[in-house]
Amino acid sequence: MGRWRAPVKPGSPYITPAGAKKLKEELIYLWKTLRPEVVRALSAAAAEGDRSENAEYIYRKKQLGEIDRRLRYLSKRVDVIKIVDRPPADISIIRFGAWVTLQEQGDASVTYRIVGVDETDASQGYISIDSPVALALLGRTVGQSTAVELPEHRARFKITAIRYS
Repeated sequence: MGRWRAPVKPGSPYITPAGAKKLKEELIYLWKTLRPEVVRALSAAAAEGDRSENAEYIYRKKQLGEIDRRLRYLSKRVDVIKIVDRPPADISIIRFGAWVTLQEQGDASVTYRIVGVDETDASQGYISIDSPVALALLGRTVGQSTAVELPEHRARFKITAIRYS
């Protein structure tokens, strides 16, 4: 069995202004602050002698590779993102950037915001526009219901509120 993996479908290019700012700040931080520090530490570790048994050298080399991988990703991503900085013309329909309050049968209500793939954060209620829940919600209005296949079960949600801020 080989190591080949099917290419991953790229995420949607949409992002909020705050998300775009965060990505650009991370890119600048990695490039101008963290990478130079790691390169200096790598040079110092390399100067210590035998690199094959030098744990500091091996660690810093791996760390530099991870930073460079993230820099490549961010550089490519910043080039393709599309910043969505205003609500849609019809704010009664769920689109990108919407805060959506849902009620599952018999459970308390939950609020999610539909954001770009680079901004997802479950602790804040931010879900990716490519997630199954968001895909099921897009284009719907208050009062409508939708079913979503979750890992644990099939959930049925009723949309109780939509807002854009």
